[in-house]
Amino acid sequence: MKFSIKKMVSSLREYGRRYDDSHNYTCDVCGREVFGGERICERCRAALPYNVGIICPLCGRREKEEGICLTCKQKPVGVKKARSVFNHEGDAARLVVRFKRGEEYLGRTLGDELYALCNREFEGIDAIVAIPMTESAIKKRGFNQAEVLAERLGERWGVPVIAPVIKAHATRPQKFLGRRDREANLKGSFHVKDRKAVGGKSILIVDDTMTTGATVSEFADVLRRAGAKELYAATVTSVEERSPLPRQK
Repeated sequence: MKFSIKKMVSSLREYGRRYDDSHNYTCDVCGREVFGGERICERCRAALPYNVGIICPLCGRREKEEGICLTCKQKPVGVKKARSVFNHEGDAARLVVRFKRGEEYLGRTLGDELYALCNREFEGIDAIVAIPMTESAIKKRGFNQAEVLAERLGERWGVPVIAPVIKAHATRPQKFLGRRDREANLKGSFHVKDRKAVGGKSILIVDDTMTTGATVSEFADVLRRAGAKELYAATVTSVEERSPLPRQK
């Protein structure tokens, strides 16, 4: 039998995932000891900023008033419906930052939170697709955080995870860019390599955070042109829209 390091590493990771699923002793938020195997203790869960208030019906970001947000009025996010588990603030934002900075094990916790959201909000999903990263970006970080989330969600939800799209070239960091600059930065960066996997399917796009919606919008546009039937999006957190215009009284 031919020895395969890749298969061995894959098997060890799978064993590690199964072990970690059944052996948890501390809260992933505060680090306190837990006794029921829960990932988040009761006190931290009660304090997390779940996105359950007034939201835009399209992008799903928190709003101060009922109705479609100003950003989506100007340019819709590109999917039929987007939703997020948390608002991007406090311990929820810190969890995402820790996850992206190397604490890959948090993908289980955040993926389970995504599962609870998606099981409630979405029906008839044929496949899950993670926002891809370039190979060089994955090597630098060690993993694609959206892919880790998608795999955990797919495992819990029983929906297949597919990877029909690649990120063809690197883009500038988007942390300090507005939506228009983000759109220009992302233009042409995604490429569909397997149109058959996309055609005629209802697809859920998964990412860690929705900031302006530019990434989801560009990615959805690529999937739509490849023949996807309906598109949705789910993220762990989303950033509340901050309109430059004063609210009407």
